[in-house]
Amino acid sequence: MSALSRDQIRTMMAEVLASQGKEMPAEDTANLEQLGFRSLDFSELALRVEDETGEELNFDAPGLRQIQTVADVLDFLEQLQAA
Repeated sequence: MSALSRDQIRTMMAEVLASQGKEMPAEDTANLEQLGFRSLDFSELALRVEDETGEELNFDAPGLRQIQTVADVLDFLEQLQAA
């Protein structure tokens, strides 16, 4: 299956947040800590991307530590799909 677009990943991220009663910010510069988007939420999002694409995402913990904003999450998942 083909890679997901940035907008599709953003929509999935909004769904993960909505399931916890949180709202996706309009700005991609929003800080994840302030949103309450935790590593468990990232894992759920990554699993959704894997399910949708049929491809396993291979990533390491050091790369995750650099993620601080919504844009960082989107960039990271886009890059993983391209790898």
